[in-house]
Amino acid sequence: MIHPVALRFEASDPAALDAREGRLALIVPAEGKLGPMGRKLDRLTRGAVKRALASEAWGKVKAADSLELGFPGGLACEALSLVKLDRKVDEDTARKAGASIAKGLGEKGALVVAEGHPRAAAIAFGLALRAYRFDYHSEEKPPFGPVTLMVTNPEAVAAEAAPHAALAEGVFFTRDLVNAPANILTTDDFAARLAAMQELGLEVEILEEDDLARLGFRALLAVGQGSESPSKVVVMRWNGGAPDAAPLALVGKGVCFDSGGISIKPAAGMEEMTMDMGGAAVVSGVMRTLALRKARANVVGLVGLVENMPDGRAQRPGDIVKSLKGDTIEVINTDAEGRMVLADVLWYAQEQFEPAAVIDLATLTGAIIVALGHDHAGLFTNDETFSGHVLEAAKAVGEGVWPMPLTPSYDPLIKSRLADIKNTGGRWAGSITAAAFLKRFVRDEVPWCHIDIAGVALPPGETALAPKGATGWGVMTLDRLIRTKFEG
Repeated sequence: MIHPVALRFEASDPAALDAREGRLALIVPAEGKLGPMGRKLDRLTRGAVKRALASEAWGKVKAADSLELGFPGGLACEALSLVKLDRKVDEDTARKAGASIAKGLGEKGALVVAEGHPRAAAIAFGLALRAYRFDYHSEEKPPFGPVTLMVTNPEAVAAEAAPHAALAEGVFFTRDLVNAPANILTTDDFAARLAAMQELGLEVEILEEDDLARLGFRALLAVGQGSESPSKVVVMRWNGGAPDAAPLALVGKGVCFDSGGISIKPAAGMEEMTMDMGGAAVVSGVMRTLALRKARANVVGLVGLVENMPDGRAQRPGDIVKSLKGDTIEVINTDAEGRMVLADVLWYAQEQFEPAAVIDLATLTGAIIVALGHDHAGLFTNDETFSGHVLEAAKAVGEGVWPMPLTPSYDPLIKSRLADIKNTGGRWAGSITAAAFLKRFVRDEVPWCHIDIAGVALPPGETALAPKGATGWGVMTLDRLIRTKFEG
């Protein structure tokens, strides 16, 4: 685990260009017009910069991508990246430009010439997000070298970039959790990492199995009863808003490993089920960000931490359990476990905190990947006004979300002959029937969104802002939502 990269902002200095080692990047508008620093680089490279910008190759470069000049003559750097980025771009495009620079970052670091660009802070943020590394190799790789951004007004850009540091740390915290293997990130370890955030000012309460049994978390406990790892619920509170303001409640599914239980999963690909606590990781990352940036909002984060394993004590298909709400659930498939965890935690969040709104996040269904692939999370809601705010926030930060249907016509698919409800509706509309199950545990008057992040939490390849592995998807969206709709 090597992050974050050291970032600093300095005033433009032509004298620093020719001796710079490592990587050098120049932000250039699409038409190729160069500023003073760019013209200096062109002179140092004996016109190579302008020749590159006049080439057919530059015309094929997409916005936020770069044209690479390896070991350019007249410079000490290993590579000069000409990054195509107009001045009038949105933050998302600027972040992607920064990320494209970070892909080639090494131990010697980089110098980014962004003189006068109005999105310099966003460029720096994207670079920081992409300069992330996580592995357990016995031979440690050298850390990324420092990155200097040359800008016209370094003090102003640094002030604009400061809040991004807290957000980046929340994203990294989420990625670390999702990337960690289940023998390291046990339910005990997960809870301990969250308890440590009390040092940041969060109030953290850990409900152990005895507490959960006394309170009536029978659905959640049923999922974890076949594992040696104890089931837990961790409650994190950030009280930065008005004392009488109802909080936003964030609820996360935290299945630290999902074997499928008695309804065991196929062996191929099961190693990726270490990421089935992705929803809990996002909630945890958001809470970390809020504490670090001292958000002026009241937010409570609740995560249900369990491990779903086959064992002589494990729940069986056909079992009937009673939820915290009081509804009975027939277990059709023990691999439909996340919704049972969320059912109890959702109900507890509403009873205990009377929230203004609730958002749950979960790597809940493979069906959402079939529907949307790895580019969008699926959004289900009982309140289109509230979900509209979530969609706006996601669009603003460039995280893909797609609204999905949730109408009463799907309810008969989860009707049980023996109990109030069954935990799966079968193959068809699997992500929708899972959401319909959860909706039963949300009060009608409470605005609620369920976000199925199964496709975006750990995609099969790298993304624009993350190397291959966990993305931290959702931290930026929820932080933006809280900034715009819940901070007074």
